[in-house]
Amino acid sequence: MSMNSADLINNAEKEWVWNETPLLKVRGLSKQFGAGCIHCKQPTSDEQEGSRCQYCGSIWACRNLSFDLYPGEILGVVGESGSGKSTLVKCLYFDEETTVGEMSISSYEDKTSNLFEKSAQQKRYIRNHVMGMVYQNPLLGLRMPISSSGNIAEKLFAADHYHVGSIRQRAADLLQKVEIPLARMDEPPKNFSGGMQQRVQISKALANNPPLLLLDEVTTGLDLSVQAKVLDLIRNIQRELRVAMIVVSHDLGVIRMLADRTMVLRQGLIVEQGLTDQILEDPRHPYTQLLVHSLL
Repeated sequence: MSMNSADLINNAEKEWVWNETPLLKVRGLSKQFGAGCIHCKQPTSDEQEGSRCQYCGSIWACRNLSFDLYPGEILGVVGESGSGKSTLVKCLYFDEETTVGEMSISSYEDKTSNLFEKSAQQKRYIRNHVMGMVYQNPLLGLRMPISSSGNIAEKLFAADHYHVGSIRQRAADLLQKVEIPLARMDEPPKNFSGGMQQRVQISKALANNPPLLLLDEVTTGLDLSVQAKVLDLIRNIQRELRVAMIVVSHDLGVIRMLADRTMVLRQGLIVEQGLTDQILEDPRHPYTQLLVHSLL
């Protein structure tokens, strides 16, 4: 959905976003699970056809997704279970290999090269220097038996930082920022609550000051009071560090609190996108209307 001049005037505090070069550009991202066949060689953008091939059973989890993310912006991604939200961020972080598509990051190399076509070594470099990832399940983002400071050190080692004193100080600074008591920085995350584990994950993801942070359902399963603390932390980080974020959530309350713009996914397609206030207050697509009304 395009933004008209009224949208920009009513959102003057966000106007800087569209005056800059996008940090992240994604074009035609598609991901298929299954061998595929002649009938589903190309992903369709037709909502009526669905994402599953009736002949071979393969699924297009993401279909022709194209969007931009600007420096310091938070982009929310919403949709029901199976809509392709988590697959999208896993593709962006190279946890899943895309079937087709292009991605570029303005702070990396020539700003236009397709990062999906890079070698495994180059993708590791991008993960360690340009991106941070916070998973819904902390088991995927943390090594539970080693200390919280050790988890941060691991990220720093991967990005070629080897001075022990500097690494130790960086870990202490980050854990303090996410309100982990320094007296517990050498404890393993397995001893922590779910909310504390998520905060350790966030500190690890921020270790190398990445311009881009990906967050996949980070408040799911947490108590409401703990959710509020995590969301406040994310907002403070974005405000202080101007980190661009993609926040995936099925909870529209989380999206309302965090996101500047929102994309709505259904069966692997973007069915609506625009300013978050616009999407939640005046949804145009019937599926978005259903999501919003279910919240009410």
